[in-house]
Amino acid sequence: MAKQVLIVDDAAFMRMMIKNILVENGFEIVGEAENGKIAVEKYKDLEPDLVTMDITMPEMSGIEATKTILKSKPEAKIIMCSAMGQQAMVIDAIQAGAKDFIVKPFKPDRVLEAINKVLG
Repeated sequence: MAKQVLIVDDAAFMRMMIKNILVENGFEIVGEAENGKIAVEKYKDLEPDLVTMDITMPEMSGIEATKTILKSKPEAKIIMCSAMGQQAMVIDAIQAGAKDFIVKPFKPDRVLEAINKVLG
């Protein structure tokens, strides 16, 4: 069975880019969200195998959304995505419970490497 992924990013273009990489490699996209608040709600409804989570978004950041999801579901697998490959952001994301970190623009092999590592 294909692994189910929830894609979270405030930019529709970025969601489409990551979606294309994943679909071409046999993943099922079960949902998309444009901010952390919607991501938390969709996670509860969909319980995907994996979430790709942007950091900087309106209403609720990816880091806040990650903490919220992990509070109710500690085994959730979340990979942070950000255009800002700043050390502090990476550290914040990992401390929030993210399992890995990918930087935009997405390189398909790096995206797949991170996802396969996290899904074991």
